[in-house]
Amino acid sequence: MIGTKRFPIVALIAVFAAVVVFSRFSSIEAADKKKQDPAIERTRKTVRMLDDIYKTTVVLITEHYVNDDDDLPAGSAAIALFDAVKKKGWHEVRLLDATGDPYDDKNTARDAFDREAIKQLKAGETFYDQIEEKDGKRFLRAATPIPVVMKKCVMCHDNYANVKKGEPIGLLSYTIPIE
Repeated sequence: MIGTKRFPIVALIAVFAAVVVFSRFSSIEAADKKKQDPAIERTRKTVRMLDDIYKTTVVLITEHYVNDDDDLPAGSAAIALFDAVKKKGWHEVRLLDATGDPYDDKNTARDAFDREAIKQLKAGETFYDQIEEKDGKRFLRAATPIPVVMKKCVMCHDNYANVKKGEPIGLLSYTIPIE
């Protein structure tokens, strides 16, 4: 008699445990599916490649061609390049401020993704992304940090003089079609 009174409680606990385990498994499975989508992984790889190219270019321009205040800043050259890439329809990349004191108002976060990316990268993440859909087409939104890597950066950005090593002062925010 005592055992039969406990049966509904035990059954209820078992059902609850099964629901929790299944829900957790479904979440893990969904996350694994997202990671395993070959198109998304290719696009992430493309972002990492572009990020390396763009940042290396800025460092090389700064290192070899920026010597005084009259020289074209590498950041300005990068923005011109980003505008040309977007105009040609390849993808969009924006240079954004993460300090709260932007060099130019165009370098501020313009949407929830940019604001969350700044938050995540300032917290130590090295890559932040999400998939968005617009007009039936999927896009990867991704962001990577920009730390101060050279003393010459302070020539144009004196507000970076006291930034801690590795701390992001900005980020690159990408919007790339997933194909």
